[in-house]
Amino acid sequence: MDWDKLRIFHTVADAGSLTHAGDRLNLSQSAVSRQIRALEESLNTTLFHRHARGLILTEQGELLHDATAAMAKRLEAAAARIRDSEEEVFGELRVTTTFAFGSLWLAPRLAKLYEKYPDLKIDLMLEERVLDLPMREADVAIRMKEPSQADLIRKKLMSVQMRLFASRSYLERHGTPQTLDDLAAHRLICQNPTTAQVQAGAVLVQNLMTYDIRSMLTVNNYFGVLQGVVHDLGIGVLPDYVTEDFPDLVRVLPDVESAEVPVFLAYPEELRHSMRIAAFRDFVQDEIIAHRKSVREHAKG
Repeated sequence: MDWDKLRIFHTVADAGSLTHAGDRLNLSQSAVSRQIRALEESLNTTLFHRHARGLILTEQGELLHDATAAMAKRLEAAAARIRDSEEEVFGELRVTTTFAFGSLWLAPRLAKLYEKYPDLKIDLMLEERVLDLPMREADVAIRMKEPSQADLIRKKLMSVQMRLFASRSYLERHGTPQTLDDLAAHRLICQNPTTAQVQAGAVLVQNLMTYDIRSMLTVNNYFGVLQGVVHDLGIGVLPDYVTEDFPDLVRVLPDVESAEVPVFLAYPEELRHSMRIAAFRDFVQDEIIAHRKSVREHAKG
């Protein structure tokens, strides 16, 4: 099968029209159309339904597009390995992690990584969905559970727990609860248990809801919970790593916390020699060590 025709087909399928595909490929619309017709003739099938609004893949076209998409990902992986055979750290690094960890812990620290590697281009993808690393949806992941795929290199970074926090100004005005029953006099800020999140956090919130809590604010991510807490709206359920960067937060009911949540860094076996992966891994590990030291000092103070 002609590789060039497959490349053109894949671009047309993604673009949805011959004109847009031609623009991406620097080819005329007629040239793209000829290549698609030739590919359809060689396969003795129709790959696209032609509509006034554009092109839609037929069932046979969907099958071929799945194959060309997999080929494209493998080629990207090969290109990454070739680029990473150089000693310099540069180019794109696609990092995926949860919204909370990425926005509250990782993103504020990335300036240090850019200072060391100014030519690095990081694409930070924050979502609760677990992206497929072997299929190159991302290059490296920081996940709140151990990855199950066998073809990944994984390293445990630390453990986190969800705890109760409030601002100093809030506690000065409303008092500090001494027991869980005292929460009835306060507003609880948390993620809704049905929101995509680590199970330990959802379990803690479910337990707290069994008490007579009359006022609540639920948000679908911890960043929103944090905003509510720092603006004196109530007592919030937050991951313990926020204490370092938000020293005005005070832990409430120290005996109340979730089960430990392991944090893992993972990346595909095929990228084990990637200089970009190594640079990011070392950076995160150094920041974790510094974070632990800061937390210990904060606890002593």
